[in-house]
Amino acid sequence: MIADLVYAVAGAGLLLAIVLPALLDRWAVSVPMVLLAVGVGLGLTPLTDGLPIDPLDHRAMIEHVTELTVIVALMGVGLALDRPLQLRRRASWRAWGSTWRMLGIAMPLCIGAVTLLGVAAGVGLATALLLGAALAPTDPVLASDVQVAGPRTGEHEVDEPDELRFTLTSEAGLNDGLAFPFVYAAILLAQHSRGDVDWLGWFAWYGVAKVVLGVAVGIAVGRLLAYLAFRSASHSLRVAERGESLTALAALLTAYGLAEIAGGYGFLGVFACAMTFRSAERSHDYHAAMHEVTERLERLLTLFLLLVLGIALSRGLLAHLDWRGVLIGLGLILVIRPASGVTALLGSRSGMDRPQRAAVAFFGVRGIGSLYYLAYAMGESSALASPWLWSTVGFTVTASVVIHGALATPVMRRVAPQELDPAEGRPPGG
Repeated sequence: MIADLVYAVAGAGLLLAIVLPALLDRWAVSVPMVLLAVGVGLGLTPLTDGLPIDPLDHRAMIEHVTELTVIVALMGVGLALDRPLQLRRRASWRAWGSTWRMLGIAMPLCIGAVTLLGVAAGVGLATALLLGAALAPTDPVLASDVQVAGPRTGEHEVDEPDELRFTLTSEAGLNDGLAFPFVYAAILLAQHSRGDVDWLGWFAWYGVAKVVLGVAVGIAVGRLLAYLAFRSASHSLRVAERGESLTALAALLTAYGLAEIAGGYGFLGVFACAMTFRSAERSHDYHAAMHEVTERLERLLTLFLLLVLGIALSRGLLAHLDWRGVLIGLGLILVIRPASGVTALLGSRSGMDRPQRAAVAFFGVRGIGSLYYLAYAMGESSALASPWLWSTVGFTVTASVVIHGALATPVMRRVAPQELDPAEGRPPGG
């Protein structure tokens, strides 16, 4: 019965994913908002009795489903970015200047501010730091309304992508992996007293080595697969000529698995793999075909999770929410992230005007990645297994979906040039 219910919910989510984008295109309502509302409605009916939604009892399942959703999204994000990152060229690094500012300044500021706010509200240091780390990354899954539409290939290829959307997209692609060192810091604090933690070792391994390993494995996998797909001497291996877009799934699973086996961050491995693959034969339409596959799978997984999250909201997920959780969640969305983003972009030479920089600072969408980090950390340390954390993160994700979803369409139409659909040469959903 439970399995049948899961199929029914997944089918309903897929149907809504097909019809909602066109229906909601001209309204200040996002697809995630509608799916959350549908999930809440389903949760109030007896149809969802028995669905495994308790986050403490089903932590492992939540971890693995959200993990898969994030790596699929990261592959799509890496393939969607048209601006190359050439590691040996200083000009290429400068072209990503806004991204580095958001990662190196805004994200640590967000983590620190949420941690301090949590401690000031009476939350333990390890719990507060985990909350800050889990909520710090912007989400590549739920932020599609403010990100690039997809790779521009063939006759639609351009040299200068929209800076606002590029910054939000590239930030979301990288900060999922870069939040991990802080998650591990919270785990170490929960397992040891502050004085027993080897912070130098933490920085060397979790802050540097695992980042380098993840990126290195991703680049290696991306180069190998790109060579096989585009330039292999064997016709049977040149899958780009046949348009075999399922290579995207093979790439993301291989990069993630090998990066994790090597001890690196798999999230960074997937993103680096996608970026490396995208750099090969940049104008080839095969990139658009691969992106379409990842985008559709991401949409199915995301909307299924949103429906389940909505059901959980009406079935006790927020039972342990208190004023501290509300203060931290709304404080992050309305004050901490915008202030951190504005601070990070001060003096930026990206070419964005003040309203566009403000939009980048504000649209730090929280979502599926936060649920993953929370589930992962609780699996590593039982001391962090707290229903209050689930209530707080669930509330924050929901508030982000509603606030950012309602404002994305009107704000982006006002401050950002309208981006054309790379496949059809028209505005997305138009």
